[in-house]
Amino acid sequence: MDVMRGTVAECATAIRQGDVSSFDVVARHLEQIAAHNVDGLGIRAVIEVNPEALLEAEARDRERQSGLLRGPLHGVPVLVKDNLDTADAMQTTAGSLALEGHRAREDAEVVRRLRAAGAVIVGKANLTEWANFLSDHMPNGYSSRGGQTLNPYGPGQFDVGGSSSGSGAGVAAGFAPAAIGTETSGSILSPASANSLVGLKPTLGMVSRRGIIPIAMSQDTAGPMARTVGDAALLMSVIAGPDPRDVATQGVRWPAREDWLALRRGALQGARIGVPQAYLEGIPDDERRVFDRALSELRELGADVIACDLPKREFDFDVLVAEFPAALNAYLATVEPWLPVHSLSDVMAWNAQHADRALRYGQAVFERAQAQSHHHLADGAYIRARLRDLRESRQEGIDAVLAAHRLDALAFVNYYGCAIAAKAGYPSITVPAGYTEEGKPVGLTLTGTAYSDVRLCQLAYDYEQATNHRRPPAM
Repeated sequence: MDVMRGTVAECATAIRQGDVSSFDVVARHLEQIAAHNVDGLGIRAVIEVNPEALLEAEARDRERQSGLLRGPLHGVPVLVKDNLDTADAMQTTAGSLALEGHRAREDAEVVRRLRAAGAVIVGKANLTEWANFLSDHMPNGYSSRGGQTLNPYGPGQFDVGGSSSGSGAGVAAGFAPAAIGTETSGSILSPASANSLVGLKPTLGMVSRRGIIPIAMSQDTAGPMARTVGDAALLMSVIAGPDPRDVATQGVRWPAREDWLALRRGALQGARIGVPQAYLEGIPDDERRVFDRALSELRELGADVIACDLPKREFDFDVLVAEFPAALNAYLATVEPWLPVHSLSDVMAWNAQHADRALRYGQAVFERAQAQSHHHLADGAYIRARLRDLRESRQEGIDAVLAAHRLDALAFVNYYGCAIAAKAGYPSITVPAGYTEEGKPVGLTLTGTAYSDVRLCQLAYDYEQATNHRRPPAM
């Protein structure tokens, strides 16, 4: 099993056919974690290994030998970000020392679906602490509990992306063939593009938010990070679906599993891809060259690539800051009574008392959120900001430009268009587009309207299969 190149689909097929055991696959990835997570290159993508991973793998092998296959991920190792609840021996801390020792009583719905499909949760991935909502100058990939995650393509040289830093670096470094990240604004797309992966940020409500340490109800979602579009689509076919305990999922018309997996060449033939010109400003020259080549490749594959105007609005933090205290306090109200934190104010006080370990980069964002928490979301400023975000990102933003030019999708370099898609709750997928002369990965991101997730997968798959840009890091 080549842990640097192997895909979820390949692992699943080999296990299903009996060519390799789940135990051997999981053990090989654990060996890679042992070699380069803390030791070796010190990637620090994994904050905690599941001590029962090998036992779970053996159980999946026994099930397979008796004729039982749980689902399409039977026996396959997967990493999940350390803000998703796992009802096992592992902690769920969002990288914070204040939550050290917290073990969830129930799996997040995403994790429940992974296990039901046969996946082995091999470990929890490090992240930018509190999903990058603690400090206004914390580096991507740092948490007080997990340390600094590094980019395997250039440890200490290239940004690892955030906040799902460990999910991205872990898959790139061979710690698992796929991972689950979460995004509020760019937190899947950024580390996926930085680590030469496919990352899918789904339409809000396509995937349940239950059991995820939150930032903002209006923008949070989980999504897959993998080495191929096919793997990302396969994981989406597992984790997407209704949850009666999450209102965002109610009434959604989900694609059938067959729709997610119906990836064929030719999807770009005749497709219309818009390139928002305002989002080309400020791109480094070496990354711009890679992106321009990607646009040429789209044209060669039969797509009409069209320059278009999409206002580059400076979306602020007002909505996120307003929603965060309520969302976090609701989550912390459910944690173990013996923990020292049960509210945002508790976390801030605990951090201040342990500042030498917990506040290397301060907690300015927490302080701003706490200062506004007395409004309890009843302030007219919050309501107006939320409605303005939706109007400017949807009717006056993405939907307007798609309709005006009859576009299938918008194209951005890396995660540059993440904010407007996040505000709209619309899907985006990033796919490897190549590397700069220094070897820094560059991604091509496609964004569409609500529930165009499958269409984006089809377009990205056609591009990926034709170009085959991705290569593993030298480790």
